[in-house]
Amino acid sequence: MKLSVIGTGYVGLVTGTCFADVGNQVLCVDKDEAKVNKLQNGHIPIFEPGLERLVTANVAQERLHFTTDLKSAVQHAEVIFIAVGTPPDEDGSADLSHVLAVARAIGQHLSEYRAVVTKSTVPVGTAAKVREAIQAELDARGVEIEFSVASNPEFLKEGAAIDDFMKPDRVVVGADDERAIELLRTLYAPFNRNHERIIVMDIASAELTKYAANAMLATKISFMNELSNLAERLDADIELVRQGIGSDPRIGYDFIYPGCGYGGSCFPKDVQALHRTARQHGYEARILDAVEAVNQDQKSVLLNKIDAHYGGDLSGKRFAIWGLAFKPNTDDMREAPSLVIIQGLLERGATISAYDPVANHEATEYLGGAKGIALVDDPYDATDGADALVIVTEWKAFRSPDFERLAKQLKQPLIFDGRNIYEPAQLQTEGFKYYGIGRSN
Repeated sequence: MKLSVIGTGYVGLVTGTCFADVGNQVLCVDKDEAKVNKLQNGHIPIFEPGLERLVTANVAQERLHFTTDLKSAVQHAEVIFIAVGTPPDEDGSADLSHVLAVARAIGQHLSEYRAVVTKSTVPVGTAAKVREAIQAELDARGVEIEFSVASNPEFLKEGAAIDDFMKPDRVVVGADDERAIELLRTLYAPFNRNHERIIVMDIASAELTKYAANAMLATKISFMNELSNLAERLDADIELVRQGIGSDPRIGYDFIYPGCGYGGSCFPKDVQALHRTARQHGYEARILDAVEAVNQDQKSVLLNKIDAHYGGDLSGKRFAIWGLAFKPNTDDMREAPSLVIIQGLLERGATISAYDPVANHEATEYLGGAKGIALVDDPYDATDGADALVIVTEWKAFRSPDFERLAKQLKQPLIFDGRNIYEPAQLQTEGFKYYGIGRSN
């Protein structure tokens, strides 16, 4: 099939590349000419395992193309995916300006039937606005052209997006006409061979499903973080509690790991947007409010432990930070807990040596040349001569470090573990003072 993907951010690039990899002719559009040129030459702007290889291979096979010309994209494909960003507005609601600008452009260039599919995470009612925007442009041109609007939300995990797309748990299709439904069934057929994964529903339900999924996962994380704070006050071990409740199949083990808060481009934005949507419709979503509040507090939990250990005076102290990205296997630092921790340490007079396997370049942009922080290319360069080690992201490379070397490098054997990747008993045996999240020492 021929399809176009408008927007070459995380979602758009993964979507277009994976569709091309199963034989489709895909044209991806972005208004950034420099970015398009890099993509056409196989250079991708994000870190996602396996993605660069797939982009390069499909460009070489001439199944995947990139352009700045949106008109050609509308003419190229029977199915057009809108995958542009929906950043949060000042009030927390999703900014639909980019989505609706694309819809208007489609209406300006439409010459025959197209199925327009929102892939971006958008509030309930957005598809209707997309339909209105396209129709308004057609009316202004004085033409009657049939088109469909559908919702096909993405459920991709950063760091595992290729597998998630190629082997989806489900493919949600929100549409109100059979022509669009059949086109999407045909398009997703290569990913649907093992068993039926396509779930067809009305558009509003599809739009809500995406927000509901992310809000549910964020709720599980915040709930466990709330329990971890309680466990510390009760002298209980949250890791044992996690095993005890995770063994219940009604709960499961996924997303019940306590830590120093969630971040990224999805959970914080989507919880806020869903909360805002509820208010716009006269409903106060109290759980969503609590989920967000707990997460904001949890990003400072390591700072609180550091303050308690040192008595609040960090002048002259240098901390090694391992992990800057909001999660492993990505360079994404949007809403990352590391940013809150770094800011807090610098405000308290400390200095920082930080290391991340892939996010150092992103960190340079986010930190804006902040004084007092050095980004290093080796984890042990960060710990050499530091007063303590702070674990913020649970990269696999951090799970089994050379503790003997760390003990010699650090001014005192002291670790603040924001992801509970170490066992307190082992660290005590190694001679370390250890602070985890909700762990009994």
